[in-house]
Amino acid sequence: MNKSISILSVLLLLLNGCAEKKEEMTHKYTNALIEETSPYLIQHAHNPVNWEAWHPEVLERAQKENKLLLISIGYAACHWCHVMEEECFEDEEVAKVMNESFINIKIDREERPDVDQIYMDAIQMMTGNGGWPLNILALPDGRPFWGATYLPKDNWVKSLNQLTRLYTEDPNKIIAYAADLERGIQSINLVENKEDANNFSLDQLREAVEKWSTYFDTFLGGYKRAPKFMMPNNLDFLLHYATSQDDKRVLEYINTTLTRMAYGGIYDQVGGGFSRYSVDTKWHVPHFEKMLYDNGQLISLYAKAYAITKNPLYKKVVEETIAFVQEELSDENGGYYSSLDADSLNESGELEEGAFYVWTREELEQLLGSDFEIFKDYYNINSYGEWEENYVLIRDKSDKEISEKHHISIAVLNEKLNESLEILKEERNNRPKPRLDDKILTSWNGLMLKGLTDAYRYLQDDNYLKLALKNASFIEKEMMKNSGALFRNHKNDKSNINGFLEDYASTIEGFIALYEVTFDLKWLDHSKKLTDYALKHFNDEASGMLFFTSDEDDTLIRRTLETNDNVVSASNSIIANNLLKLHKVFSKEGYGARAHQMLKNIQDNFVENGQSYANWMHLVLYENLNFYEIAVVGDDYKKLGKTILSNYIPNSVIVGSEKEGNIELLKSRYNEGETLVYVCIEGTCKLPVNSAEEALNQL
Repeated sequence: MNKSISILSVLLLLLNGCAEKKEEMTHKYTNALIEETSPYLIQHAHNPVNWEAWHPEVLERAQKENKLLLISIGYAACHWCHVMEEECFEDEEVAKVMNESFINIKIDREERPDVDQIYMDAIQMMTGNGGWPLNILALPDGRPFWGATYLPKDNWVKSLNQLTRLYTEDPNKIIAYAADLERGIQSINLVENKEDANNFSLDQLREAVEKWSTYFDTFLGGYKRAPKFMMPNNLDFLLHYATSQDDKRVLEYINTTLTRMAYGGIYDQVGGGFSRYSVDTKWHVPHFEKMLYDNGQLISLYAKAYAITKNPLYKKVVEETIAFVQEELSDENGGYYSSLDADSLNESGELEEGAFYVWTREELEQLLGSDFEIFKDYYNINSYGEWEENYVLIRDKSDKEISEKHHISIAVLNEKLNESLEILKEERNNRPKPRLDDKILTSWNGLMLKGLTDAYRYLQDDNYLKLALKNASFIEKEMMKNSGALFRNHKNDKSNINGFLEDYASTIEGFIALYEVTFDLKWLDHSKKLTDYALKHFNDEASGMLFFTSDEDDTLIRRTLETNDNVVSASNSIIANNLLKLHKVFSKEGYGARAHQMLKNIQDNFVENGQSYANWMHLVLYENLNFYEIAVVGDDYKKLGKTILSNYIPNSVIVGSEKEGNIELLKSRYNEGETLVYVCIEGTCKLPVNSAEEALNQL
């Protein structure tokens, strides 16, 4: 992009901003969403549709007026949500149809995943697939009877008119269908309490991985399909499995996947950080939105992989991804924002997906000058890297191959590439940036906290610990209540919405990890307090699992039991792993028995559908192999603990103190003048040693 075009783009953006400010005073329409804090909901506050947010009083009014609900669910970074808004919800003719026949409710799925889960299940039962925008028609009491994702204007209006007419002429038909659908929504949410089930064995686990591996793309990584999602929890479990079982074939697949992802366009080669997924099989063209939950998990995954392989590419990915999150998604108080949009303004001043990230050959030649030839070979400015007459940077060769072709050293190659990427980043920063969703979600911050603690643990960079502590302090100050409960959401200096199980699960996981790298009991105490609150207020006595919503929340069509690991692990699987770790420290609380029972309830799914239960399967390894409690006591406990922690030991929990501590594992362990390491299994310890090397040998 040349300078004159860059300046023109900035002027367009500024003019657009001025126009927006002027518009604020003269909007033709303003609806109830203007009172909300969600950036996604506020985007719709000036639609002619009489949108309202999901509030109890709105639902009560629908029943009093006996008016159908039109529920539309999306999120700020959703491209097709923006398209449907422009084509339908900003259209006065469409709005007239919607306002006359329905109470119209807009929902940010990231604020209200509890509502989203129910209606997503409903549309998948009705149509066999789902996605966002998710549009549902429901009876006044909230029971759904029709759903669709994106529809163009004509199809949307036609569908609404037909269904309104049907409800007017034959309401019993729709009521009967809604009742049947409600029963279906309830039935797919059942989990049986399998107290008599046998423990899942290592042989069964190997069978599950073997069946799962038939889907592996061993050449390009990921799975043999497009689009390709990164699925960090899948790779995290497989890393644990491959190292514990010395399975070199699975480890090679993981390394192939991690390398191809880092080489691909799904990874922002200029600015760091990952997009949500690639639309193709080679990780080339992403859906350009960048989500905090992906990047938090991938920081953790690449840090662990670095600990095992010492591959400098993995370290680079961790460093650049953290730098991206700090630059684009960090709040000054220590919290992290949710996402960057896929869309940004193009040179014509119109929103276009990927406009911020792609390049023309002419731009690159002009900007990079004599270094273009090397850059061209490295990042495939050719038919392999082309996309819709632009280029999305993608690698497919090692540094060694490129350096040999151009007869330069790897050091010189990297110096030239770094200079080129700096030029591109500076140029790109002159472009209009993607829109930011600046709400702060507790669960996603928990995932980022875990990523930062793992980055510190395995890369040993003290800056990452500082970032982790700042983020944890933000959660502690802004998202935790004195009762032990959590808020879900923070925006404009206010926290609101009761936390869901995923908020507790990922925060507890992050706090446990933070305790292990600091030995500050505060974080362990917070973990226990949050766990005890969750077990009390989310408990399902019938199944032994935990509901997604608290017993202090309003009742919906059902209280969901989330058990399938998706792009983010299921809240129940994270909780079960947390319980197992906490059991090793607080052995008298019954946490271990609870985790064991939760695993038995779910394990029948593992062989046939391993990838959807990846995070659960860590527990199989924990229960069938030794799980170590490591206690470090003495003056140098932090230094010695840090050395031990730099090694990948997933089947362990580590505690430490300068002298004898309150934790059972630390009692009667102090020996004046020495720093000792105790390696224990269920409280029974081997002889103490005074070096990290000796302790690791005992493992």
